Amino acid sequence: MLAATLAETRELYRTGQYAQCAELAGQEIEKGSFSLEWRFLKLDSEMALGRYAEAAATLEEAKKISSSNMRLLWLERDVLRFNGESAKADEVLAEIGARIERSSSTYRDLDTMIVIGKFFLEIGADPKQIRVDIYKQLQKRAPSYVGAYLASAELALAKNDYALAAEDYQKALQVDEDNPDVLYGLARSFESSDTEKADSYLQQALKVNPNHVASLLLVAENHLLAESYDKTKQVLEQILKVNPAEPRAWAIESVLAHLANDAERESYCRAQALKHWSDNPEVDYLIGKYLAQKYRFVEAAAAQRRALAFDGDYLPAKMELANDLLRIGEDETGWQLAAEVFDQDNYNVVAHNLSTLHQHMQKFRTLRSDGFVVRMDAHEAEIYGPRVLQLLREAKQVLCEKYDVQLEETIAVEIFPKQQDFAIRTFGLPGGAGFLGVCFGNVITMNSPASQGENPANWEAVLWHEFCHVVTLTKTRNKMPRWLSEGISVYEEGLKNPAWGQSMSPAYRQMILGDDLTPVSQLSSAFRRPPSSQHLLFAYYESALAVEFLVDQFGIDALRAILVDLGKGLQINDALARHAAPLDGLDAAFEQYIRERAEAFAAEASFAADELPPFTKSADWKAWIEEHPDNFLALQQYALALLREEQWQAAQQPVEKLLKFAPNYAGEGNAWQMKAKIHHELGETEQEVEVLQQLAELRSDALEVYRRLAELHAEQEDWQAVVVDAKRILAVNPLTPEPHQWFARAGEQIGDRDVAIEGLQTLTQMDPYDPADIHYRVALLLKEAEQPEQARRHVLLALEEAPRYRDAHKLLLSLVEIEESPPPETSSPKATPAGSQPTEKSDTPLEAPATSPLSDEAK
Repeated sequence: MLAATLAETRELYRTGQYAQCAELAGQEIEKGSFSLEWRFLKLDSEMALGRYAEAAATLEEAKKISSSNMRLLWLERDVLRFNGESAKADEVLAEIGARIERSSSTYRDLDTMIVIGKFFLEIGADPKQIRVDIYKQLQKRAPSYVGAYLASAELALAKNDYALAAEDYQKALQVDEDNPDVLYGLARSFESSDTEKADSYLQQALKVNPNHVASLLLVAENHLLAESYDKTKQVLEQILKVNPAEPRAWAIESVLAHLANDAERESYCRAQALKHWSDNPEVDYLIGKYLAQKYRFVEAAAAQRRALAFDGDYLPAKMELANDLLRIGEDETGWQLAAEVFDQDNYNVVAHNLSTLHQHMQKFRTLRSDGFVVRMDAHEAEIYGPRVLQLLREAKQVLCEKYDVQLEETIAVEIFPKQQDFAIRTFGLPGGAGFLGVCFGNVITMNSPASQGENPANWEAVLWHEFCHVVTLTKTRNKMPRWLSEGISVYEEGLKNPAWGQSMSPAYRQMILGDDLTPVSQLSSAFRRPPSSQHLLFAYYESALAVEFLVDQFGIDALRAILVDLGKGLQINDALARHAAPLDGLDAAFEQYIRERAEAFAAEASFAADELPPFTKSADWKAWIEEHPDNFLALQQYALALLREEQWQAAQQPVEKLLKFAPNYAGEGNAWQMKAKIHHELGETEQEVEVLQQLAELRSDALEVYRRLAELHAEQEDWQAVVVDAKRILAVNPLTPEPHQWFARAGEQIGDRDVAIEGLQTLTQMDPYDPADIHYRVALLLKEAEQPEQARRHVLLALEEAPRYRDAHKLLLSLVEIEESPPPETSSPKATPAGSQPTEKSDTPLEAPATSPLSDEAK
């Protein structure tokens, strides 16, 4: 009977019926049971309910049964802490250490070994050793003991080793499939890699235990990140019904108050979080962590410093503070803190990654100009560093003026040739493959073209986008919803260059007219855990259209006023209502606006997809299209089938119809690309050039299009057009010799020395096939530009490569003659001999360019 009752009581705890569990356990204790299991159940339940004083009484009674039980001693630490006796809790830790030292050979039961492992972790032992020597050994010794798997998994999770944590949680699940702690742990483990799986585990945990506080906190956290603050509040209320004193819930409440600019409530909620354990470092650590996720890095750093004031060895806070400082540009202190964490804990994955990255970044080149500091790979800096600085200066002039922003602090831009390094610098962990760049305020991190594989994005568009974030985040003091921040940046991309940003497509049309449209009032949620990469891209697109809608309907002054109010702490809904329209009306008006835009795309075409047959041959499609002549998607498939079958003439009819339907569409399966292919195969070069030029105006990353245009324009000797083509290639991938070769050749052909010199000098940095020829050509141009010193340098480099290069020797002799010739006399004018021309002289001496394109700004 007792065993059955004990099992029933454990089930009450497992399913979140803590009050009933505590009551039943108390009844059994009153009956005179000496079993510690009843006391553990009562203690755990009382702690879960926030009944800390009752837990202290239960603990004292339990110690009368067994004062040396290690599991009981470990629980005593938390009981004392939440009863305001942190000093005594530290004494208990010392007592545990003394007992282990005196009687380590006597402690062999499973629960005690778990406590011993946690004790050594607490005092700074090597986590990997604890995992291997204690937890893994327990798993081998008792394969059905779930505690060993949980301890090992929790350790890995605490160190951000999500894959290893998931592995141990999966093993625990095989032992105990309905354990809410295990299911919650799996949700945490997959949160950053597989949101669908994480959601599934989280729902399973809450199905088993609707009052599982850790799981409810994860739900609240997800709502907080999605800016669904009302839903966050509802979940927190549910948690506080379980435990009115739950410090983690009150920490999130404090963050909500901060975001609402309610300083009084923010302070009250933090005080509630610290009410029972007044020096609990986790409270301020969580507050800072969540504020950092909202880009409030200065406030987040202050919170982490408060946490460290409670406990200077609390590594989670130290690690978060390191990240916060790196994100606000306090690099020296940030890197130092990350190194300190790594020295104390070699198993901390984030600290290890950052320490390794810091070593890599020591080799970066630093460029400075007009309030910018750019750090990038030294070789890449030589090739396109000046273009980075030039674009930043232009963006600063255009966007700061437009949004009335003065940048007081230096803006740091870090460009990484390895995607993994970008991810580690940005997120602390590898991953983030969908991100091209991230802005934290006055720090931008981004991938270089080298990190993006065979199909790089337009890095100029990315940099313009991220710098726009700098402007809007500065204006709002980082107090803006994500949708508005991203929407303005994408919107400004399109204004800078219509080929940048995004445009309407058949897929977006379907999403807008279907069920994927998100109201303006909830747009930030579209960025949080989107179902697919396409949904994430659509969130950017929809946000940009929302900004365009605001500007079209209410003017740019209204948008600027909204940003000003956000900076003052006003909530976005209030700011929109104040300067645009009440939110309900705004949602409805925007929905009509974006639906009209979607319906206008290929308005005469049909987009019925459910009826499309799975044909692959053009003959099958032809017969089907005769009955469905205006189906856009079918016409695409028909044209593609004809191209595969090399029926170039026949393909023209569906291609022309597609162009008639959607002349500005340049996305996947666009008709311009197909038409260019047809003209190419039919040898119609002039028509091919016209089509490719149209496509180049619509696409920002069409590398093959730009390359083909450069070839054709060179054949036509249209060298000005070749320069334009080369610039387009550089904006996508400047790390290949090709665009620089086009610059050099075109510049020489049209007599534009600056263009030719730029191309040739860059080629000297790219291991050219014939370096002697490149240096010689640069030297000739520099001589013509009256820069003899730089010309001599390059001709010497040419001779170093080819010592018998006759033309180079002649050029060197002519340069020596120039240097040795006396300067013209200027003290008094002299008559010019008959038949000769006067010598021209500049009023100011010519400044010779630096030995590399960067050195006037590189430090």
